[in-house]
Amino acid sequence: MTSGEGRESESGFPIHPAYGAADLNGFDPAERLGEAGEFPYTRGVYPSMYTGRPWTIRQYAGFGTARESNERYHRLVEAGSTGLSVAFDLPTQMGHDSDETIAHGEVGKVGVAIDSIDDMRLLFDGIPLDQVSTSMTINAPAALLLLLYQLVGEEQGVAPAALTGTIQNDILKEYIARGTYIFPPQPSLRLVTDVFRYCREEIPKWNTISISGYHMAEAGATPAQEIAFTLADGIEYVRAAVASGQDVDDFAPRLAFFFVARTTLLEEVAKFRAARRIWAQVMRDEFNAKNPKSHMLRFHTQTAGVQLTAQQPEVNLIRVTAQAMAAIFGGTQSLHTNSFDEAIALPTEKAARLAVRTQQVLANETDLTATVDPFAGSYAVESMTDAVEAAARELMQRVEDMGGAVAAIERGFQKSEIEQAAYRTAQQIESGERVVVGLNRYVTPADERYEPLRVDPAIEEEQAKRLTQLRADRSADDVRRGLDALKQAAEGTENVLYPMRAALAAKATVGEVCHALRDIWGVYTPRDAI
Repeated sequence: MTSGEGRESESGFPIHPAYGAADLNGFDPAERLGEAGEFPYTRGVYPSMYTGRPWTIRQYAGFGTARESNERYHRLVEAGSTGLSVAFDLPTQMGHDSDETIAHGEVGKVGVAIDSIDDMRLLFDGIPLDQVSTSMTINAPAALLLLLYQLVGEEQGVAPAALTGTIQNDILKEYIARGTYIFPPQPSLRLVTDVFRYCREEIPKWNTISISGYHMAEAGATPAQEIAFTLADGIEYVRAAVASGQDVDDFAPRLAFFFVARTTLLEEVAKFRAARRIWAQVMRDEFNAKNPKSHMLRFHTQTAGVQLTAQQPEVNLIRVTAQAMAAIFGGTQSLHTNSFDEAIALPTEKAARLAVRTQQVLANETDLTATVDPFAGSYAVESMTDAVEAAARELMQRVEDMGGAVAAIERGFQKSEIEQAAYRTAQQIESGERVVVGLNRYVTPADERYEPLRVDPAIEEEQAKRLTQLRADRSADDVRRGLDALKQAAEGTENVLYPMRAALAAKATVGEVCHALRDIWGVYTPRDAI
C-alpha cells in the first residue's frame, strides 16, 4: 500500500510512523525474548541459525516428462541447489493417469507427469537420493509418490532410513484454498496419519507433512489469516494422529510447515516469529509434548508468486529478492525463490538459474548469515509480532469455537475469510491505493516481448504410449492382487501404505491406486458445489 500516515499492515493492524518502548506495553524485549533455539523459539529454532550453515536452497521444478525434468534437476544441482523440490502436473495431483480422458490437455503442463514407478525412476536417474533432500509438492496422492520415491531409492541401493525430504501431504488446505482434493476429509486425515506412522517405522528422517499456508496466501489470505488457518490445520493433524493411538512425541518432530514470503518485509518477519511462538505454546500446553523438537515450528518458504507480474517481468527479480530477505530475516529453514518469468509460463532455464543465484548472493555476499535474528529487539518488529500473534490467535479461536479446522472447513469459514481479504486487495490495486510497479504505476509500452517456455503437447501422447507398454509388460495378476489388498486395508483399520507399496512395486499406476481408494472412500464434493 502507499506510504504515509494511517498506513495499515496486510493483516489490518496500524503501522506507526515511529516505534518505541511504549509500543511493547512496557516490556523490555531482552527480558521476554529468550535466545534462539530456546522455547518459545521466537528468535529461531536453532541456537546458531545461519551462522552455522545457511538455509537449504531449494528450487521448485518439474515440467513435461520425467526425462526433461531430470535434465533440469541435474543442471540445478550443478548450479548449486542443495535440495530439489518437485512440481507435479495436475492429473498426477488429482490421482489420474496421463491417458485418462479427464487428463487431456493437462499432461505435463504445470509440473511433471508421474504415472508409475517407471516415471519416478526416470525422474531421479543419476540423482543420488542419499545425498539430496527432496521436497514433493503433492497432497491427495502424497503417500503414493513417497512410496515410489522409496522404491526408486531402494533400487539405487539407498536404505529408506537414509532418505531425507518432505512431502506436502496437507489435504486440509486443499479444501480451503486450492481444490486438488480427492477423498472426503475423514479418510484423507486417516491417510495422513498412516503416513506419520509409516515414516516413523520405515523412513525416520522424512518430514511427513508440510502444513501449508502458502496456497492460502496465494488465494488472498493476509499474513494473520495465513498462519492462523495453517496452525489450526496443524492442530487438527496432531489431534487425528493422537486419536489414532500415536504418541505426540513420536511424530511431531517430523512435522514441517510451508509459508509464503511477501514484499512487505517487516510484517513477514513478524509473521514468522509469531507463528513459531504460537506453535511452541500449543504443542507444550495443549498436547503436552515433552520433546523440544516437538515444540519447534520448522518451515520452508517460497517467495510470493501471486505478487509477480506478467508486465515488465524482469522487475520480479527485485520483488523476489525482497521476499527472500523477508524469509531469511524470519528464520526459514529452506527457501525457494520464484523465477522472474513465472507469471507468464513455466520458468525458463535461465530464469531458474537466476533464482538460485539470488539466494547464493544473499548467502555469500551479504552479512545476513553473520548473526542470529538481526531484528530481535526492534521496536517495530517486536510490536508487529505481538499484533500478528493476537490477530492469528483470535482467528484460531473462532475456528475452535466451530469445532476445529474440519468443522470450520465444512462451514466454509476459512474460504470465506480469505475471499473477502482477496477482494479488498483487488479493490486497492484497482483504485491505485496499493501500488504495483509496472501494473498500475510506472507502466511501460506494451510492445515489449518476452518468449516463455512452452510445453510440447506431444508429451501427452508419449506418456500414453509409456503406459500402454507398462501394462503390457507387467503381471496383471500381481497388480490385481495388490489393489485388492489395498482395498481391504482401506475398508479396515490397518496402515494402507504397506499394501499400497506392494501394489506400486507391482507396477500399478497412480491412477489405478487412487481409483481403488475412490471405490472405498468416495470423493469429496464441497458444499458450495452441491
